[in-house]
Amino acid sequence: MHKDGKVVPIKAAIDQAFTAPLARLPVVLLQVRDKAALHLRQGLQALFDNADDTLFEMADKAASNSEQNFLFEAMRDLRLKRKSIERGYLDCFYDAFMRIGQGEPLPGAVPGGFDRPALLSSDALERTVAVDAMVNRVLARDGLALDQLTLRLSALTGHSLVVQVNPLAPAMLCGYFLQAGRNLGVGIKVKLVILKLFERYVLHDADQLYGEANHLLLATGVLPELKPVPRRRAQDRSAPRSEDVNKQALCGTQNAELDASEQAVFASLQNLLAKVRGRVAPRLEACTPMQPISTRDLLRLLSHLQHFVPPAAEVDDFDLHQQLEQLLTRVSVKSGTYRKVEVVDEDVINLIAMLFDFIHGDSNLPHSLRTLIGRMQIPMLKVAVLDKRFFSRSSHPARRLLNEIATAAMGWDASDDCQRDALYVRVEKIVQRLLNDFTDDPVIFADLLAEFLVFNSDERRRNELLEQRTRDAEEGRARTQLARQRVQQELNRRLLGRTLPRFVVRLLEEAWSQVLLLACLKHGDTSGPWLKALETMDELIWSVELPSEPQERFRLLEVVPGLLKALRDGLASAAFDPFATSEFFAQLEALHVQVFETRFAGVEPVSEATERVLVLEEIVLPSPEQASPVHSPVHLSDEDPALLKVQRLRIGNWLELDEDGDVQRCKLIAQIDSTDTLIFVNRTGLKVREYSPMALAVALRRGDVRLLDDTLLFDRALDSVISQLRRHQAH
Repeated sequence: MHKDGKVVPIKAAIDQAFTAPLARLPVVLLQVRDKAALHLRQGLQALFDNADDTLFEMADKAASNSEQNFLFEAMRDLRLKRKSIERGYLDCFYDAFMRIGQGEPLPGAVPGGFDRPALLSSDALERTVAVDAMVNRVLARDGLALDQLTLRLSALTGHSLVVQVNPLAPAMLCGYFLQAGRNLGVGIKVKLVILKLFERYVLHDADQLYGEANHLLLATGVLPELKPVPRRRAQDRSAPRSEDVNKQALCGTQNAELDASEQAVFASLQNLLAKVRGRVAPRLEACTPMQPISTRDLLRLLSHLQHFVPPAAEVDDFDLHQQLEQLLTRVSVKSGTYRKVEVVDEDVINLIAMLFDFIHGDSNLPHSLRTLIGRMQIPMLKVAVLDKRFFSRSSHPARRLLNEIATAAMGWDASDDCQRDALYVRVEKIVQRLLNDFTDDPVIFADLLAEFLVFNSDERRRNELLEQRTRDAEEGRARTQLARQRVQQELNRRLLGRTLPRFVVRLLEEAWSQVLLLACLKHGDTSGPWLKALETMDELIWSVELPSEPQERFRLLEVVPGLLKALRDGLASAAFDPFATSEFFAQLEALHVQVFETRFAGVEPVSEATERVLVLEEIVLPSPEQASPVHSPVHLSDEDPALLKVQRLRIGNWLELDEDGDVQRCKLIAQIDSTDTLIFVNRTGLKVREYSPMALAVALRRGDVRLLDDTLLFDRALDSVISQLRRHQAH
C-alpha cells in the first residue's frame, strides 16, 4: 500500500508510475487524463468525507450493540484505508490511459458493469446488481456525450475503442473503485452504502467529466463535426428522468427530433457512403415523372419483404438490394412513375447491408449464429430507418440486443445440437418474433432485450458455477502437484545413496509420503505439522541405521516410544491400511531389538526384516490419472508475435481449436502460475484443454489454434465498414 497523504498529487503519481510510457502520449490526451483525474479525485474525497457521517448516523440508529460495533469498525477500516484506496484508484485510471495510448487492450467489462465474479454468492450478486444499475443510469443520462468522447479518443489514438472500455466509461470507473477497495474489510451492507456514495459524488456529474474531455479534444480539432452535447440543468441533476422517459428517448420514432450531435454522427457516415449510392433503384431507365418513395412507404415495402425472409439454412442466398430492386420495379411499373428511394434512406440501406455482409463473413461468430442474425437484417434496417441513433448510441436497445446475442453465443460449437440448445432456441424465437410482429414500433427491441438479459443471466450463472468448480479443481490439482514435488524432494534428499531396511524404504515411499503430502497441503511446508512429520521421518531413519557409537544406547531408549506414537498417529491421519500398519510395527519392533543387540552385544542380524537396500533411483510418487498440460519442445523467442499474443490473453478470452477438422471453442478461465498452465473450458464450464503458454503459442503459429475477437459485434462490424468506406473514398 502507498503511504498516506492528505492529498494524492496527480503529477507525483504520474512521475512515479508512468514517466516513460506516458511521455509518448499525445499532449491533449495527457490534458484530458489530468483534468479527469482532478475531477475524480475531488469526487473521491467528497465520498470519503461524507462516508464517515453516513456510517455514524447508521450506527446511531443501530438496533443492537453488535450492529453498532460493526458499523464503528467499518468507519475505522475506511479511515485507515482511505488514502490507499484513493491512490489505487488513480493508479488504475492512469494505467488505463497508458494502455489506450499505446493501443493495448483494456480488461473487458460485462454489459453494464465490470468483471463479474465467476461464482455469484448472494453478496456478490447484490453488489453486481447495484453496480449494473449505477452504470445504466449514467449511460441513460450521458450516453451520447460518452459516445462522442469514445469516437474522439479513437480518432486521436488511431486505435478503435468501444464505449465499454473507454477509460472514462462508468463501468471502468466502477471497476477502478472495486479494484482499489478489494481489501476493504466491511460487510455487504456497508459496501452497498459506499457504492451509493460513489454514484452520488463521482458518477452523478459524469456529464461534466465527459463535457470537459470533449471540449479539450474539440479545441484541438479532433472531430469538430461532432457538436457539443447540451449540459444538464441543475434540476435535471437532482431529478433524473424516469425509466419510461429513458426508454422512449432510446427507442425514438420517425417523428422524434434528432439531436444535432447525433445528426452530425450520421452525416459523417453519409459522407463516406456517397460513393456507393445508386445501388437501390428500379430496373428501368430513369424517366419522368419521378417520385421519391417516402420513408413510410419504404417501411411498408420492407414489412412486405420481412414476411418472406427465408429460413436460416437459406438466408445466405437472400440479397436485400436485389429484393428491393424487384419491388421498386414492380411499384414503378404499376404506378407509371419512376419510384426512387430518398438519399438518406438509401444510405441507411447501404450501411445496414454492409454491416450484415461483415457479419455473414465474421469467422469469430459460429456459423449457426451468423445465419440466425442474417434473418434480422430487415428488422434492423427498419429500426435504423426509424431512428438514426441506432448508429450513434451504443445503448440503443436494437444494437444492444444484437451485441448481447453475439456475446452469449461466442462459445457455440459446430457440433452443438442447435435444436436442443436452450440458447439457440431462445435466439430463434427472438428472430421469429421480430419477423412476425415488428412493424414500426421499436419498443419491441427493448422488450426483447429485457427478456433476453433475464434468460442469459440465468444461463450465465449456471455456467459460471461450473467454471468455478473447474477452476477450484484445477487450482487444487496444481497445489497437490507442487506439494507432491516438495515431498519427493525431501524423500530423495534423505534416502538417495543410503542403505536402509527394505520395508522402511517402502513405508516411507508408500505411506509416510501421504502424511507429508497432507501436512503440506493443509498447513504449508513451513508449518509445525510439516516439520514434525519430517522430524519423525529423520528419527525413524536414524533408529534403524547401524550404530556408530555405544553412547547412543540411551538416546535410542528415549526416542523409540515417542517415535512409535508419532508414526501411529501419522499413519492413522493418512488412513493407511490398519493391517499393513500392524505388520510394519511388528517388523519395526523386531528390527529395533536387533539393532539394540547389534549396538550393545555385537550380534550381526540375520533376519529377513533386516534386509537392506541401497537407494540409487530417485523416488517418483504416483499421481492420479489427469490430463497433463500440453507442453512444446519448441521454444519461441520472447519477441515472437504468437507468444506476445498469448501473453496478452485475459481471463474470459475465447479460442477456437482445430484438430484434424474437429473444431471446438473454449474459454480461458484460469492461469495457474505455479504450474505454468492455462485452463480452457467450453461454454458450459466443463474443462476441454490445458496448455503451457509456450505450447499455445506454437499451436497458434501452426494454425491449430485461432484467437477469437470477442469485442462487441456491432462495434466490430461498424469499425470494419468505416475502414472499408474510407479506403474506397481514398481511391
